[in-house]
Amino acid sequence: MNSISDYISHIMEARPTKIVISKPAPGDAPFRKIVIDRKGDYVQLSKYTDKQVFHENIPVSRLLPACCDYLGNSYLQLHAWTEDTEYSLALSKKRKILFHTAPNRSPARIVWNPAHNRKKQYLLEEGEVIEPLVDMGIFTRDGKVVTSMYDKYRQINRFIEMIDDVIKKQDCRHLNIIDFGCGKSYLTFIVYHYLTVLKNITVNMIGLDLKEDVIRKCNEAARKYRYDHLSFQLGDINGFHCPFDVDMVITLHACDTATDYALYNAVSWKAKMIFSVPCCQHELNRQISTDTFSLFTRYGIVSERFCALMTDAIRGNLLEYSGYSTQLLEFVDLSHTPKNILIRAVLSPGKPDSVRRKALEEARRVMEEYHVSPTLYRLLCGEQAASAESPKSPSDGPDHTS
Repeated sequence: MNSISDYISHIMEARPTKIVISKPAPGDAPFRKIVIDRKGDYVQLSKYTDKQVFHENIPVSRLLPACCDYLGNSYLQLHAWTEDTEYSLALSKKRKILFHTAPNRSPARIVWNPAHNRKKQYLLEEGEVIEPLVDMGIFTRDGKVVTSMYDKYRQINRFIEMIDDVIKKQDCRHLNIIDFGCGKSYLTFIVYHYLTVLKNITVNMIGLDLKEDVIRKCNEAARKYRYDHLSFQLGDINGFHCPFDVDMVITLHACDTATDYALYNAVSWKAKMIFSVPCCQHELNRQISTDTFSLFTRYGIVSERFCALMTDAIRGNLLEYSGYSTQLLEFVDLSHTPKNILIRAVLSPGKPDSVRRKALEEARRVMEEYHVSPTLYRLLCGEQAASAESPKSPSDGPDHTS
């Protein structure tokens, strides 16, 4: 093999599952990289700029000449993977051809064969250099998953999948998003990247937290990543004044009743989508009392876990009462803790009053049996809620005067 086309032909004979062309040569290469995937009877080229991705579908027969053209003129590096082998083809500054192979230890790739036998493919694909994932230590500088971080890689993709399930059913071209209790904002950055780069949605996003040093570092990171419409503010969830109409509220591990205030704000603003992973649910465990089901309160660890589940079940029903279609989904978080429930709620203005009334009554019966009064119930329903005969309509929703 003496030429670029010889080496690329050799790689194509191995039927790679994925190809990434990167490292633009000095000049006018229009894209940072090009990711190539087999999609049934055709090939999809995903062409990445700093902020957008453009897709082009071509016949399989055009793949070899296209790769030769890209590597021969505009790019200096090509990586390809089969199920067993990783191929690396590069050009030095002096146009010397550098070629080597290594065992492929990366799982979850699409098998490139006529039967289209598929393995798991993630929304945040390996081979794409996502700067926040690099800074988190999950990706290497060339976009490969660090072996020891594969669990976190899967968990982050799981969260993005839960958002994607909702987004792909809606015509979203612009989203205003609040992330309450954002912390170091690893997932905030990933959500912003997913929406703006992979979904090509215009996003205004604010992360809110109580720690001044965290906010400062997050704003510095946003500037570094050139995430122009992502900013971070110092403030409390309770009483936060939102500068725009909110489409999506995210709250990850907001401690105890902070989750309730975040959910209340979301309902008050009539946010279209809510994604909440609660944390540290102590409130009901301090209140619970029951003679009929005292077994649940006899053992400390049972009481703690039961109260956490009851808290989220009541929250789910209160969101149903407030006009949302709500799911409680399994979500294994980044710390591998038992706190693995995600509340996903989508605004459904046409939800019948009878369905909403039933959800509220179910929550009330549980609260009466265990003598508990959750913060979200008091915020949404107020002191007179116990005697209310029918729920408010979503259009009238609870007033938010903070």
